[in-house]
Amino acid sequence: MRIVLLALCFGFTSQIVSAQFIKEKSIQASIGLGLSVPYDSADEVADNGLFVQGELVLKVLSWIEIRPYAGVIWTNSDGTDLDGNPTDEKAESKAFLTGGKLRLRAPIPYVAPYVELGVGTSIGKFETSTVFYDIKGNGFLYHIPFSFGLELGKAHNVDIGFAYFFQPKVKQYVGAFAVGVSFQPKKWR
Repeated sequence: MRIVLLALCFGFTSQIVSAQFIKEKSIQASIGLGLSVPYDSADEVADNGLFVQGELVLKVLSWIEIRPYAGVIWTNSDGTDLDGNPTDEKAESKAFLTGGKLRLRAPIPYVAPYVELGVGTSIGKFETSTVFYDIKGNGFLYHIPFSFGLELGKAHNVDIGFAYFFQPKVKQYVGAFAVGVSFQPKKWR
């Protein structure tokens, strides 16, 4: 519960202190193919679905950004493993994701690689079933977001990357290959 409070406080206070060290603000919207994978699996299972996320981008320096985020991951099992063979193993998530991340990026024109790390909470329904464990859960879980990818374009406003959210309590990670677009509302310019 402390991690949830910390993530919420981080998101709310980022607006208050923005006048002190935030150079630029924008919003990023991302969508992609969502995946959920158990930590341990005999059949190599990866269940798929939808991933949608919105981020408030607070640029501190040309290579550091603070990113409070909110998103949704929705994955379902189709009863097969990665090779198409039938299996009873699965890792399903139907959750709302929120928290904060720190992005470090190389300020290179037109193509800027980046890496992100943070802390957040997942709120929803989770099921991880393998030969090693059978976990069903509802409610709040902490997660650790980790992402990497490329920012493209003259203004670096197109983002192509991989986003992962490690959920230790239910022994699975969810993630996505996502494409995002950043924009600045007119009142922030």
